[in-house]
Amino acid sequence: MHQQINKLIRACKKGNQVAQMRLYDQYCDAMFTVASRYLNNDEDAKDAMQEGFLKAFTNLDKYKPEYTFGAWLKRIVINQCLDVLRQRKIEFSEVIVSELQITNEDNWDFDSNISKKDILNAIEQLNEKHKIVIKLYLIDGYDHGEISEILDIPVKTSRTHLRRGKLKLQELLKPKYNEARY
Repeated sequence: MHQQINKLIRACKKGNQVAQMRLYDQYCDAMFTVASRYLNNDEDAKDAMQEGFLKAFTNLDKYKPEYTFGAWLKRIVINQCLDVLRQRKIEFSEVIVSELQITNEDNWDFDSNISKKDILNAIEQLNEKHKIVIKLYLIDGYDHGEISEILDIPVKTSRTHLRRGKLKLQELLKPKYNEARY
């Protein structure tokens, strides 16, 4: 599979449109899913995904084979989604942090009675800054250094958005936890 993708990438670099379509077909569903996590409108998600593919195809010379093509493409698509959100005036301004205690970020234990769907629905209710940082961290697996680069914010701002989003998420899920217990 990996060799096949590398062969397609080499053909794409030579301008082979059939190879581009095959690469697109291979990754379009997954990239649409990624874009849909950030943009709530299917048309916006499709546009961002397609723009991401265009950027990837025009920048294939920057792709480094030590990373999987899917991971490289995913980052481009996420950045495209964030560009769309920025155009909508969502600012990731630095949060003033004073004596803020950072809790254990790996402790994302949710009660087993709360469904994944409930958690994802609760994430959608967060404000945009917290929602995006939580999605980048929890769902897409980026660390704070990477989130800092992607959003062009300080690492401590990423940590703060994550912590505040997590607290709000726990607050939103409390009624579900109580429902599940009785």
